Amino acid sequence: MRDIRVAAAQFENRNGDKQHNLAAMRRLVEKAVGLGAEAVSFHEGCIPAYTFLRNLLRDELVALAEPVPGGPSTQRLIEMAAEFDVALLAGLLERGADDRLFNCHVCVTGEGLVAKHRKLHAFISPHLSSGDDYTVFDLKGVTCGILTCFDNNLGENVRITTLLGAEVIFMPHVTCCLPSTMPGRGLVDPELWHNRERDPVPLMQEFMGPKGRGWLMRWLPARAWENGIYAVFSNPVGMDDDQVRNGNAMILDPHGEIIAECNTLGDDVVVALCTPEKIEQSSGRRYLRARRPELYAELTRETRERPVIDSGWGVVREE
Repeated sequence: MRDIRVAAAQFENRNGDKQHNLAAMRRLVEKAVGLGAEAVSFHEGCIPAYTFLRNLLRDELVALAEPVPGGPSTQRLIEMAAEFDVALLAGLLERGADDRLFNCHVCVTGEGLVAKHRKLHAFISPHLSSGDDYTVFDLKGVTCGILTCFDNNLGENVRITTLLGAEVIFMPHVTCCLPSTMPGRGLVDPELWHNRERDPVPLMQEFMGPKGRGWLMRWLPARAWENGIYAVFSNPVGMDDDQVRNGNAMILDPHGEIIAECNTLGDDVVVALCTPEKIEQSSGRRYLRARRPELYAELTRETRERPVIDSGWGVVREE
């Protein structure tokens, strides 16, 4: 690994309005590059938006989906990357060669597609298929991985991506401010968002409390710390369909420490320097060297039960 400056972005997306969302992304890319970023990461499904997909019929999803890399959105990202000489990571709906639909996150440079990740645990719609492969790739001399939202809630996925060589893992999300059995969690009143300029404090309290950042702090730093990787967390902010999202885009170092974070009530981007020495110094890398794989057969034992994805969104899906 070498030193690299990466950016994590947050913005308020519009349902199905790809041109609006790409324009918002361009503004943040320009800001990030001005701060020295070499790679800019956006949230899950950011180009068409994400949460509203839960209410769409298959034909409506097909109309939003595109081939990757041949579709117009990926080509627009490549053009934007060339314009600013930066790597971009962004989410869209992919239509595969077999007409299956995937929640896809791509990494591009001005030279073209570098990598694409199909979410391993798709759940927002029964019409979306889950991916079957981990995604690890070289980006400007740094070994990177992508895991999308729920993928990161299973520690095995982050561990395997690290074992495949990842030093920086991009973690695009659409999360927080959702119903939950956990004390203090739940939805945020949209009126707080609409009134944020007149009275920002109640909204900030919600965003920084157990509904938002407080929940992230239960697990996100652990993923970085236990594996000794940089974690780049991106998330929308503001109205996301009929729900509110808290943003809190952030970058964590291999010690699980937050080294850059968005705390603004609107579109924003933060940039942090990722350096190789922290990886080797981290506890996570010591733990990797202490592993005893001969003891772990139970992790891969086949079961009669099919995997069940209980997203916490009120959606339960059997794979």
